Amino acid sequence: MMSISDQEFHDLRDLIHKRFGINLTDQKRSLLVGRLQKLMRKLGLTTFAQYYQYLSEDKTEQALGELVDLVSTNHTYFNREKDHFDYFYQTALPAIADKLRRENRRDLRIWCAGCSTGEEPYTLLMLMMEYFGNEYSSWDAGILATDISDRALTIARAGVYSSDRVEQLPGNLSRKYFQPAGPGEMRVVDKIKSEATFRRFNLMNTTFPFKKQFQMIFCRNVMIYFDQPTRDALVGRYHQHTEQGGYLFIGHSETLGRSQTRYNYLQPALYQKGTL
Repeated sequence: MMSISDQEFHDLRDLIHKRFGINLTDQKRSLLVGRLQKLMRKLGLTTFAQYYQYLSEDKTEQALGELVDLVSTNHTYFNREKDHFDYFYQTALPAIADKLRRENRRDLRIWCAGCSTGEEPYTLLMLMMEYFGNEYSSWDAGILATDISDRALTIARAGVYSSDRVEQLPGNLSRKYFQPAGPGEMRVVDKIKSEATFRRFNLMNTTFPFKKQFQMIFCRNVMIYFDQPTRDALVGRYHQHTEQGGYLFIGHSETLGRSQTRYNYLQPALYQKGTL
């Protein structure tokens, strides 16, 4: 394994934190070396100082994209933290839909921030189509799904998953919204895929470019990689871009902290901005 000096590790760690919000502790030092050395050999670089210089000189940010693909963990699966999907279908979606109907609006705005390989936004879209039925086409709905990893987004856009992963969904959803894509693989049907807008987006951007607020933001199992100040700043930006009465879903291993008073606490990993 290549060796990394204290200075080289600190330089790379600071760059990763500044650009991506990911907080690499000293315990992650060997992990960083292990994940980067194959790429560095391919690039013909022999020291981490050379690699840092290579990152600094790349104006296209393609090199930074390769770096975040290697240091971020795109681990997800269908129906992860199932109670969130139950709450979405049984409580949050009906409440938001009723509010919009009362206001004579049909613009349902949902953002999956840190969508990884697409399982979360596709599941939400299936549940939305189940809830609205034939009425779905009369809504300006769909989902914005963003991630910083080009590799993850490529998988998400393709919408092809192994059959055993799809089987984690309730049977009615897997039968209705998937079709065979080859041996041991299933593909999300086009009417679901066309409703997901996948974009590369860095959550560390200090301002978000969205003109309208969202009624729901899903940012699950993303902030576990961030330190508390980064998390607090990000939640502040989420709050700014959440409609009154809108929901924020985070991962069950995450918390906003007791000092976080912007959102109202509803239940573990689920918050609301004011009331509907």
